[in-house]
Amino acid sequence: MLEFRTDYLEDLSVEVVRSLLSYRADLPAIVTCRDKREGGAIDYPETLRIDVLLAALDTGAEFVDLEYANFLNPGVRSRIEAGLARNPEGRLILSAHDFRGPFESVERLYDEILAACPQAVPKLVYTAKHINDCFAAFDLMHGAEKPVIALCMGQPGLISRVLAPKVGSLVTFASLDEASGTAPGQVSLEQFRGLYRYDSIDAETELFGVIADPVAHSASPAIHNACFAEQRMNKLYLPLLVEGGRGRLYDFLDNVLARPWLDFRGFSVTIPHKHSALEYVRRKSACIEPLAQLIGAANTLIMPTGRSIAAYNTDYAGALDAIRAGLGAKDDALDGLTVAVVGAGGVARAIVAGLCDAGAEVTIYNRTVERAEQLADDFDCAFSGLDGLDQLDAQLVVNCTSIGMHPNVDRSPVPEDALKPGMTVFDTVYNPVETLLLEQAQAAGARTVDGVTMFVNQAMAQFKLFTNQEGNPHLMREVVVRSL
Repeated sequence: MLEFRTDYLEDLSVEVVRSLLSYRADLPAIVTCRDKREGGAIDYPETLRIDVLLAALDTGAEFVDLEYANFLNPGVRSRIEAGLARNPEGRLILSAHDFRGPFESVERLYDEILAACPQAVPKLVYTAKHINDCFAAFDLMHGAEKPVIALCMGQPGLISRVLAPKVGSLVTFASLDEASGTAPGQVSLEQFRGLYRYDSIDAETELFGVIADPVAHSASPAIHNACFAEQRMNKLYLPLLVEGGRGRLYDFLDNVLARPWLDFRGFSVTIPHKHSALEYVRRKSACIEPLAQLIGAANTLIMPTGRSIAAYNTDYAGALDAIRAGLGAKDDALDGLTVAVVGAGGVARAIVAGLCDAGAEVTIYNRTVERAEQLADDFDCAFSGLDGLDQLDAQLVVNCTSIGMHPNVDRSPVPEDALKPGMTVFDTVYNPVETLLLEQAQAAGARTVDGVTMFVNQAMAQFKLFTNQEGNPHLMREVVVRSL
């Protein structure tokens, strides 16, 4: 279906709209002439905007979109109702927008619109200040008995646009390309049909996603959706921007568990939520695999029925396999290896646990020395502040921070002069593939291991947990490198 946003046209006239509609071939059309107060481009007078909608109906447009607030004007309402009476095949969309945040009650507004015009399609679009604001739109569509459109603007609202066919929105909106969006957070047609496999989404689609802040950089949706497509699985993987601290994450997971009809079945969890994800599952007295319990962080949550939740950690094995491959070493080669781990977050906990378990001599370096000390106490190893990196003396250096990650690619967590020939340097950051740290390590004559290797390893383990099937590591790496 095509939407004609006629409020973007200069020298707008009834004749122009009629001419435009003649070019749509057999595609259904929505004609909109948006009031500037609700996001319109050019501030055309109300009379012309109504003339345009009436001309569209007379020319055979399937839908016209009018602001509900303007429909309440008796003069506007009588003209629109007369136009619909002349063209019974046409439908009216009555829309309401709030660019500041969520409506006070999206359900009440929906009821008001239908009370004013029972034949109309309510369209309710508001800005999601947080991903948790999307659930009100999902609830509305889940319980609606008549056609409805409900979408959330902004990056936190992206999932409401992608999940339209899953949750029952009459339509969703895509831009022709990334530069021509008409609302904040609008997804391009290419992303809809490629990355998010929009044409295969239906009411039975099972949902997965990566919980992170930030999340736009993540390659996880690309690799998991590519593997779902290759194996013809009715599953979809989404980027889930969960901003805020532990409480906001808990709210999000509570919202998901309260709505098993959404069919969320699993999550990847990354910065900054790995500790909190494990604690959430612990508070639910739910299943935690022993390895995740030992590490004290979860990077994978599984919800087999949508009503229960379990925690796992695939970083441990993914990182150790990447390190061994980078060293060209066998299983016992880590015993006695001197290792500097930079960072003390969730990834660091998994890698430190694995290295200590393999017998390596680990020193943890972190900006907040207290966090480094706490992690070191947990695994009986040494610790230091970042200033200790000036005297770095280790066979293996592992960056477990986000320093150097896109878009801040001109930063490195390790002083350049601390890198020496004979070292192996492993950066868990995978975007970009070759970070500044790895570039400087290569220049110093050190061996390097990129974050893509670990990323693919842990994603393979997650895919198995999500689907009980093996993923395709070659496809995953190809997709990651291409997407970056």
